[in-house]
Parts: sequence; structure tokens; C-alpha cells
Amino acid sequence: MNTPALLDQVSPSLDDFAGLARAAFDALPEPFRQAAGEVVFRIDDFADERTLDDLGIEDPFELTGLYHGVDIGQRDGLGPAAEPSRVFLYRRPILDEWCERGDVTLSDLIAHVLIHEIGHHFGLSDDDIDAIEADAD
Repeated sequence: MNTPALLDQVSPSLDDFAGLARAAFDALPEPFRQAAGEVVFRIDDFADERTLDDLGIEDPFELTGLYHGVDIGQRDGLGPAAEPSRVFLYRRPILDEWCERGDVTLSDLIAHVLIHEIGHHFGLSDDDIDAIEADAD
């Protein structure tokens, strides 16, 4: 019996996502990567309940990524060391959006979410990031 090719495919794992995120980061221009510094990337299936509650989000599929830390512009070089900045990418919501859209590759969508969250690391608001993206289109 022949099984259709789509039924033989499995969803990319957390490790697969990490590889795609690393490739997206590595493809960024060197000055951008350097400015990002020592940001830690983490891939989870979903945001945890506390994070969702803190953000007032009921549906975990609504959050594809999150920046957690003190943005570069708010750091005090003389104060105590801040905890490492982290960018979270949430696999299941990204996969859901990718399937619903159908007009973008998974690699491109992961890169988009990653760059958006790194924008927050640089101190940009969602409106700032949206304006930059609109100008790029």
C-alpha cells in the first residue's frame, strides 16, 4: 500500500526549530549579530502559563515569540549584572501560523519571529518594528 508523502512527514522537532533559528540568526548581517550580543535563544512548544497570564493571553497559539530581558538602551553599565537576555520561539504557534498562512516558508517565518524579538532586545516597540517592516516591503 502506498502512503501519501504528506502522511509520512512529521512536524519539525524542537531541535529542528533550533537549527532553523540558528541558521536565520547566522544569515543576519554581521553588525546586527554583533549588536545582539549574548542573547540566549530558547525553543519551547508553548509559553508557560505564568507568561501567558502575565501578558493577558488566553490562547497559547496567539504567542509565537517573546523577548525577556532588559533591552540594550535600558542597561546600566555600572549597576548589577542583568540576567541574560532571552528570545523565546514557540514551535506550535509558529507551525499553526505557517499552516494557516500557506504563503511563507517555515524558515522565513521563524526568521521573521526571531528578528522581531531581537528588535525588542534593541529597544524597539511593536509599532517601531511594524513601521520598519512596512518600509521594507
